[in-house]
Amino acid sequence: MVHHDARRWIDHVLAGSPVARGIGLRFTTIEPDRIVATLPFEPDRVTLDDLVHGGVIATLIDIAGAAASASGIGDGVAGGATATMSIAYLAPARGCDLTAEAVVIQRGHMQTVTDVSVRDPCGRAIAKGIVTSRLFLRKKAAG
Repeated sequence: MVHHDARRWIDHVLAGSPVARGIGLRFTTIEPDRIVATLPFEPDRVTLDDLVHGGVIATLIDIAGAAASASGIGDGVAGGATATMSIAYLAPARGCDLTAEAVVIQRGHMQTVTDVSVRDPCGRAIAKGIVTSRLFLRKKAAG
């Protein structure tokens, strides 16, 4: 089960952000250290014809990676941010919805590394990303 602070961060900050809402991103699975997100195809998200823009795919990877990182936080974490992200585009996404599965492959005290796979409805690999997230710890009260 995902900690209530993690769920709040995922729902309000990540899924609730204007950019996530703007591209129609939805989380279909939220588990500790694993997120599945969907991105519906829309003609305003293309480069040319029906080719999904690489920046839209990068945004999907970034948000899914951040959500997977957030899914494992507990009481001591105040939030986080993407520190680095690398993407390999493997095949064109043409006129189709996309699914991203993000799995934390390493979790440290202040950082996570997440593997993100983007696939089309036929299961074809569209892109692969590695997202490193920096976690921000709550300051302890003096005393």
